[in-house]
Amino acid sequence: MGQGQSQEQSREQSREQGKGGDREYVSATLTIAAPTERVFAVLANPATHASIDGTGWVQKPVDRASLSEVGQIFRMAMYHPNHPNGDYQVANKVHVFDAPRAIGWLTGEEKEDGQLTFGGWFWRYDLVPLGPSETEVTLTYDWTEVPPSIREYLEFPMFGPDHLSNSLRHLADLAVSG
Repeated sequence: MGQGQSQEQSREQSREQGKGGDREYVSATLTIAAPTERVFAVLANPATHASIDGTGWVQKPVDRASLSEVGQIFRMAMYHPNHPNGDYQVANKVHVFDAPRAIGWLTGEEKEDGQLTFGGWFWRYDLVPLGPSETEVTLTYDWTEVPPSIREYLEFPMFGPDHLSNSLRHLADLAVSG
């Protein structure tokens, strides 16, 4: 159990997967023993994303500015053993920014000509204050808009069933200790 969490505070809702209407997504929810503003600040800081992720894929921020508005682009250095180059970069575009209630970004890449393209998947965190020092956080990974051309070579979701729950526990550890 994460630092500063009691059994009740670390309760985790079961992981959802499926098609909600026309949506393809997975989500997980965790109650974190930290104020909503602190949890949101951790999420808005790209320097924390590698620690939240925990897969080893997210390496470090290329752009270090805190996330602050819809449309903001932030790049992250990545690594994946199945990627043709191993090391690569993603360009993320903030598409939800409602401090301190919700934050989310589309993931894509920057082409050699500087054009940004997005693959059709996004990450979103929804935060609900449960009191002055407790926040319910739901993490959703949605790949509904991924076109068939990308689905030919990438399987969705790209990670195992515990990834979202583990990420929320990592987020909790950072928010509680921060």
